[in-house]
Amino acid sequence: MVDQPAPAPDSLEGTFLVYEVDRSADDGIRYYGEPQVDPDQVLRRVGTEFRRQGYRVQLRTDKGEHVLVATERSMGVNGVPWVNVTLAVATLLSTLYAGTRWYGLSVARDPAVILRAWPFAAGVMGILAVHEFGHYAFSRYHEVQASLPYFIPLPFNVIGTLGAVIRMQDNIPDRRALFDIGVAGPLAGLVATVVVTAVGVTLDPIYVAGGLITRIELGYPPLIQGIAVLLGEPLAYSDPNLLPNPVVIAGWVGAFVTFLNLIPVGQLDGAHISRSLVGERMDAVQLVVPVFLFGLAGYLFAFEGGRGAPLWGFWGLIALVFSRAGTATPLAETPLGPGRWALGVLTLVLGALCFVPVPIVITV
Repeated sequence: MVDQPAPAPDSLEGTFLVYEVDRSADDGIRYYGEPQVDPDQVLRRVGTEFRRQGYRVQLRTDKGEHVLVATERSMGVNGVPWVNVTLAVATLLSTLYAGTRWYGLSVARDPAVILRAWPFAAGVMGILAVHEFGHYAFSRYHEVQASLPYFIPLPFNVIGTLGAVIRMQDNIPDRRALFDIGVAGPLAGLVATVVVTAVGVTLDPIYVAGGLITRIELGYPPLIQGIAVLLGEPLAYSDPNLLPNPVVIAGWVGAFVTFLNLIPVGQLDGAHISRSLVGERMDAVQLVVPVFLFGLAGYLFAFEGGRGAPLWGFWGLIALVFSRAGTATPLAETPLGPGRWALGVLTLVLGALCFVPVPIVITV
């Protein structure tokens, strides 16, 4: 049961005609009624008033009835976030294990060697954490309720993780807030990626005799190549068993994850930024993305022996699914100023510098 004062049913007239209010529901206050405007416009009209009184609101259907569900907003963290902590520990372990492979270490022979892979794990986890806490910090700044980061472990993979996410559990007040929250993660992650890569290229390469790692070819994007050139360090060696320091690989992971996050579809960061910039024309942008990705896959299949084609074909399918799920819609269509426009374009350009047509290939 909710005790905090909420908007009176009469205040919703003209937008949502309320015929019953249930304050005892487990998921918040439920306003049963009928939309008086297009259902897509209901939240935009009433969301700001609910936010002002400390609630986030959703429009649902329950057994054929329309219902506005208002839930109290909370900016704090209640208790120990055990799920977040457990996933972070699991991801740390999986990235440590992945790192042992890049260092040519055998956990089967000596489990303790997993700790020697800490530079790789620290690089990957550090980039992901900085990225997600960039989102989290600006969510707090704009008073948008968001979760702490959820890290995603991927055991027995060469990078050990699928990245990390936060959940925005609130209505986004306007396009400026959506932009700031969306752009903060990639920009923070890019700074961390540059630092990790710069450190990595100055460290000694690793000698790994045989095994899966020596059969992995990484395509380094312009961002990583540019850092190596500026510091006068190589990314490849004449000896096939001599590999860049695994901290460089952590930087590569950061660049790759940043590019994927900046694809403008669904709930990805690129969609939040693009939605802020172009407004409701975002639907047209999301139509182009799968076409581009499938076209890239087709080109690689036809002219590059299929190298990288499955990856972009898979992401073309992901883009189709994400675009159907929709992207975040702010309550107010407040236009962005020239400063945010410039920052948004710069972020997308930097994201393009993280792109390489064939990012990874495993040879036989």
